[in-house]
Amino acid sequence: MPNRLFKLGTTSFIYPDHIIPNVRKLGVFFDEIELLVFESIPSGVLPSKSDIRELECLSKNLDLSYNIHLPTDISLTDSSARQRAVAVDTLLRVIQLLAPLNPTTYTLHLPMDKGFSTPGEFDAWDKRARKGLELLVSRLVDPGILSLETLWYYPGCLQNLVKDFNLSLCIDMGHHFKYDHDLRTSFGGHGYNIPVVHLHGVDFSGPTPKDHVGLDSLSDDMFQLTTKFLSTYEGTVSLEVFNLKNLNRSLVKLSSIFSNIPTML
Repeated sequence: MPNRLFKLGTTSFIYPDHIIPNVRKLGVFFDEIELLVFESIPSGVLPSKSDIRELECLSKNLDLSYNIHLPTDISLTDSSARQRAVAVDTLLRVIQLLAPLNPTTYTLHLPMDKGFSTPGEFDAWDKRARKGLELLVSRLVDPGILSLETLWYYPGCLQNLVKDFNLSLCIDMGHHFKYDHDLRTSFGGHGYNIPVVHLHGVDFSGPTPKDHVGLDSLSDDMFQLTTKFLSTYEGTVSLEVFNLKNLNRSLVKLSSIFSNIPTML
């Protein structure tokens, strides 16, 4: 059984409570916590400055790092230039707020309409993404702190953006399985910085695949492919599930391959 090279993490919403109680309970078992900051409106949903100080203390006391999932209620690819500017201002505000935590990465969604089907629609999306990123990246000291997450659409849509703006890439393995994307291509030798991998199962038993469930839902082939890539990966693997049941199932599954994995919380 090989030792894992990667840092092991999970989300800040395993228990139905706020971020800090989750970090207190989970931090003793994990190397890193993915702080979910999905909402930016109203302003009260964001962590307060006192919350940030408490998270700093927990990081030191538990020898714990963080990565940040940025808000998904705004969009850098919006068709409105005004809304893209609002998204930039919102993202910068969140990044500045959480900067004292020295996160390993800030993970960002670039939304795309699932109705897109023509090259022209993809080209228009790419132009909007570039305009949004230009506004955002120009105000960052280190663009590489941003990692673009692979979503439902072809991951290759992100590759030139990552390269051209000196960004990082977040590979969501569960999304790859759900939407039948090729993990080999995404992990292949492109030289991208991949600071974090999102890992979760996908349940294909119903009419619509359901993701963000336990790893035990993956087929043997999918799980073997997952562990093949993880065996040499040295970044953070975040078990992106949202309750204790799916987390424990995922830990048991991973512990069958890698040593030093907690098996039950």
